[in-house]
Amino acid sequence: MLRYLNRTTKRKRTTAPKLRQHSYYQQAEPRLGNQYQEDAALLSVMHRRIPTEMVQHNHADLCRFGDRVTPAGDLLHLARDCEYYDPPVLVSNTAWGRREDKIRVSPSWKALGDISAEEGLIALGYERKFGEYSRLFQFIKLYLFTPSSSVYQCPLAMADGAARLIELNMDSVDKRFKSKIKESYDRLTTRDPKQFWTSGQWMTEKRGGSDVSQSETTAELQDDGSYLLNGYKFFTSATTSEITMTLGKIKQNGIVRDKLSTFFVETHKSDGSLNNILVHKLKKKLGTRAVPTAELELVNTPATLIGQADAGVKVISSILNITRIHNATHGLSAMRRIIALARDYSLRRKCFGAGLSDIPLHLRTLADMELELRGTLQLWTDVLILLGRNECGTATDTDNTMLRILTPLLKLYNGKQAISVVSEGLEAIGGTGYMEDSDCPRLLRDVQVGSIWEGTTNILSLDVWRPITKENGLVVFSKEVTDRLKLLDSKFASVASRLGDGLQSLCNADMKLASGPSARSFAFTMTNIYIGLLLAEQANWSKSELDAATTNMWLAKHPVKYVSNSSDYDRMLALGLDSEKKLLYDVHDPRRKPYHL
Repeated sequence: MLRYLNRTTKRKRTTAPKLRQHSYYQQAEPRLGNQYQEDAALLSVMHRRIPTEMVQHNHADLCRFGDRVTPAGDLLHLARDCEYYDPPVLVSNTAWGRREDKIRVSPSWKALGDISAEEGLIALGYERKFGEYSRLFQFIKLYLFTPSSSVYQCPLAMADGAARLIELNMDSVDKRFKSKIKESYDRLTTRDPKQFWTSGQWMTEKRGGSDVSQSETTAELQDDGSYLLNGYKFFTSATTSEITMTLGKIKQNGIVRDKLSTFFVETHKSDGSLNNILVHKLKKKLGTRAVPTAELELVNTPATLIGQADAGVKVISSILNITRIHNATHGLSAMRRIIALARDYSLRRKCFGAGLSDIPLHLRTLADMELELRGTLQLWTDVLILLGRNECGTATDTDNTMLRILTPLLKLYNGKQAISVVSEGLEAIGGTGYMEDSDCPRLLRDVQVGSIWEGTTNILSLDVWRPITKENGLVVFSKEVTDRLKLLDSKFASVASRLGDGLQSLCNADMKLASGPSARSFAFTMTNIYIGLLLAEQANWSKSELDAATTNMWLAKHPVKYVSNSSDYDRMLALGLDSEKKLLYDVHDPRRKPYHL
């Protein structure tokens, strides 16, 4: 009966109601124009600091690249693919249980490496076609590239540092291994994507992060002059790179030396498998998600000593000097990108009957962000010019001391300010800035590593005291700034006076406090003073009222006078740190169980 009814009963057809989208308001999204041509601050500082013929020679290439890093080009799409759709994956074992330890990365990640080689993002610094300005041109391209690359700058930074380390220490390499090291240098600095290599830098272990002296890795000398490394590396960025530099303590005749040495390691064998390296896990990080960062173990891994034995910290510091500038470039470029988006958005968004760009409070917020960008850009440019002079042999003793002072200052200042500026940028864009597909959260996540990677703010604040102590650096810094203040026009007399008073406050500081618990305050004051000088020099050159106003805005917002030990707080510190210890630890029970998520 049911079958009969099913066959004979006519079903009434129902038509689904047509869905129609109403004409709701559609907010115009922020757009990125040419990131080179629209960067007024960069163009201005380039014209002041670089010979005109060199700027003109590179102009067309930088214009082309400025378009390539926008959504109209290919880079940003490759970066998003690496970040969101195809992040690194560790394949520990095959289906049959054989240990494989293979890190699979996106084809887009590899494409970013090819583009890096073609664009000369490392080669530019070593071809030295533009003499002491070669580094600046290299890093201008990196500045454009980085926010559109999902931090491919990480392996590039390590490659750059490794190339410089090899360049400085090639003479020390055992002649039996020189051809191998030379080939690696050529590959790190080539423009040929088929030949291009990147490098890792494996120093951090469980017992020591910033304190590398706690390293447990040993390097046992072999009869052929090579070494076998054994150790556990807790953080290894750019793990898929073809080579790496690492630290270890030489072991000879069963005795392990106290001091570290630097070693060159080829990460893969000729068949493509890892070179006696076990990858235990990929790190789950807040940001830099496209960068393969691993926890791994060296098990009789072949290595070559590079640089003087037992002088590993000094040898590998040449990498740190380069990677810290890369780190600062990452933060600076993230500030530039978020400001570009927030500024364009302010011209497209209306709120409370007015455009965002016409609301004074919003305008001041964006101007404060731009002020940080322009100040840091001046310091970044200055450091790169000093680096170029150092590498080309044209630097004076003063230049070299200033480079050693300013590099950690650039990194520590930028590391903190970039986080603040990018976070403010998300807020300026509003709720959509918090959405993953706006690309803004990626910028914020990635920039967070800047204050940690290659030295925390505290470590760098203390590092500044190395040249101050060993090279009379504070006297050199003070004289350099004072001499340059005298060259400013009379209209900057009040600026010179304020910066001069700030210098005097540094020189009058209690050095025990300034190099200890107050080291951060001391370092930031030095930075504020020097950026104030650079902004004043820019305004003095350009004769621009805007540049003069920028200098005054900087001085109004940033303290250039170090608070000496006459303050109540420093007086308390002079009596000891008991009050701070009680503030932090009076209710802390070290027997508490570990906190697990």
